[in-house]
Amino acid sequence: MADLPRITIDPESARVIVEDRESHAFDSPEAFRLVSEAWLRLGWDQKYVYSFTWLGRPVIQLPEDLVRVQEVIASVEPDVIVETGVAHGGSLVFYATLCKALDRGRVVGVDIEIRPHNRQAIEAHRLSGLIELVEGSSTDPATVARVREHVQPGETVMVMLDSNHQAEHVLAELHAYADLVTPGSYFVVMDAIAGRLAGAPRTGPDWSWNHPGAAIERFLAEDPRFVAEEPPFAFNEGLVTERVTYWPGGYLRRLG
Repeated sequence: MADLPRITIDPESARVIVEDRESHAFDSPEAFRLVSEAWLRLGWDQKYVYSFTWLGRPVIQLPEDLVRVQEVIASVEPDVIVETGVAHGGSLVFYATLCKALDRGRVVGVDIEIRPHNRQAIEAHRLSGLIELVEGSSTDPATVARVREHVQPGETVMVMLDSNHQAEHVLAELHAYADLVTPGSYFVVMDAIAGRLAGAPRTGPDWSWNHPGAAIERFLAEDPRFVAEEPPFAFNEGLVTERVTYWPGGYLRRLG
């Protein structure tokens, strides 16, 4: 995705034209895919996701990713949502909002460092009663054990991974929390788009191989209990069938 083709839009002919060679009708899936890829890359360059809040807390995610994961949470109805990577706490508040609306569930946020001003804001939030914070490395066995203390026997658990996105760290997180994910529920591995952004602003020279997608591939080969499975759209009367997402291939469903 770092070296995007030149795309132009001709409103008179209602076509999307790729480098003066390929032409696709506006209403074709391929035209939508090409424009979406360009939009995702430009959004990265412009830090688009750094412009949203959820009930007062910054939430650094694509709005579509939040709506789509909401569909999955509404379907699974987890008792516990674990998220590694707290940052400003917006995602935790978002999940807590869903728990409140569903009248079921609570959220556990894990981070190696929860900055005091963020902790204060999260703990003062009106939904703080549904949020527990665990400070420590997400892959440290002691931290994982503390997370497990917040899960009761028989409860349904989803795990969201949004901390350090280097492949080895994500792989370690997947193995550390695999037993916690309930059969039929999901790991959601965020920001696997990093593998498509090598060479873009704010990326490293190793992003072509050192990214969450590489960890997903290795994990699936090592733990047959999980499969990469994009949940179907809960509702779709349109022509688009694929997500416009920063989390490509990021939904891993536990079979058993």
